[in-house]
Amino acid sequence: MTAMTEETIDPNAMPASAEQLRMAMLAKELEKAEASARAREDSQLKLQEFTADFLRHSITEAEIAMVRRVVANAVAEGKLEALVYSFPSSLCSDGGRAINNAELDWPETLQGKAREFYERYEKFGRPQGYHLKAMVINFPGGVPGDIGLFLNWAAPIK
Repeated sequence: MTAMTEETIDPNAMPASAEQLRMAMLAKELEKAEASARAREDSQLKLQEFTADFLRHSITEAEIAMVRRVVANAVAEGKLEALVYSFPSSLCSDGGRAINNAELDWPETLQGKAREFYERYEKFGRPQGYHLKAMVINFPGGVPGDIGLFLNWAAPIK
């Protein structure tokens, strides 16, 4: 059943039956459900691709350049810290528990690109006076969602 405009309504025609209206509504609900299912499948596929890349490949030059752009933009805005990397907590060896609890050994739970990012920070960032912290940045359904790595260049507190 198609939507009708005032120009196409025939006042002398028999109206659609209640059954036809219910079927049209059901068809619309099915379309919405199918679109939602496709969106969930697409999201799951993107997560699988991200996870495979995250765990199997190294940080790219483009990712390093992106971090530098994020920092430069934060400095231009007068900020002393920037979220430079994020990833699902499920990609930590403990699901993000150590980071969520601010445990000192949280870096040991990092895997893949996050581990490599941390090692690059230790090699290049820390000696230049940067600080790195990790935090859970969202809690979908009340459980740790994504982990954010924040780079900070504020003066040390004395």
